[in-house]
Amino acid sequence: MTSASSTSARSLFADSKMRLADRVQVNVNNIASLARQIVRGSKSNEILMHSARNFAIQEHAIRESEFNLKKLQSVCVHLGYQHDSILQSCQKIEEVKEQVRAMQR
Repeated sequence: MTSASSTSARSLFADSKMRLADRVQVNVNNIASLARQIVRGSKSNEILMHSARNFAIQEHAIRESEFNLKKLQSVCVHLGYQHDSILQSCQKIEEVKEQVRAMQR
């Protein structure tokens, strides 16, 4: 009888040992999964910081572009004034030419 109970005890011990090994394996897999999630989370934070930095750079570029557009608008207005002035000068030159022709006759 003792041999049957010792065989039974050995088989129970072997079963417990196998279940313990399975649980250890499951825990190791869970820890690895957790580590991967943490790494992904840290990379997500890096990606988020990179995106925020790029957004700030783009915001600065947009402000500079807006400033340059305002300067260009001002230049266009002044070019319009100069164009009008040149047209008036051309008209006056034509009037002066007519006066000179009239005086030469």
